[in-house]
Amino acid sequence: MSLKIRLSRAGAKKRPYYHIVVADSRSPRDGRFIEKVGAYNPMLPADHADRVKLEAERIQDWIGKGAQVTERVERFLAKAGLVPAPVMREQSKQHLPKKKAQERAAAAAAAAAAANA
Repeated sequence: MSLKIRLSRAGAKKRPYYHIVVADSRSPRDGRFIEKVGAYNPMLPADHADRVKLEAERIQDWIGKGAQVTERVERFLAKAGLVPAPVMREQSKQHLPKKKAQERAAAAAAAAAAANA
């Protein structure tokens, strides 16, 4: 049985709240889980103390038993100092405008600078 420490969504529509759970990797995201080991409330400010709650001892125990951690939960654990920080992959450039759009934007910026001068 492959175990994952992952997020399970709860809360109302447009008011997300997540439980951090240990579950079989084959079970659905919001389905059956083995143990709840924390909570994540993204509606709270980033510096709020209750945004991420973790049961450190239980998490370390499950990791020792071979449970794999998902990327998002791994970030939470790294911030809490429970696991080493994950390697951040370089973001692809697909989100950037294409070549012609960049040329148009550069030309518009140059024209705006000439108009202001």
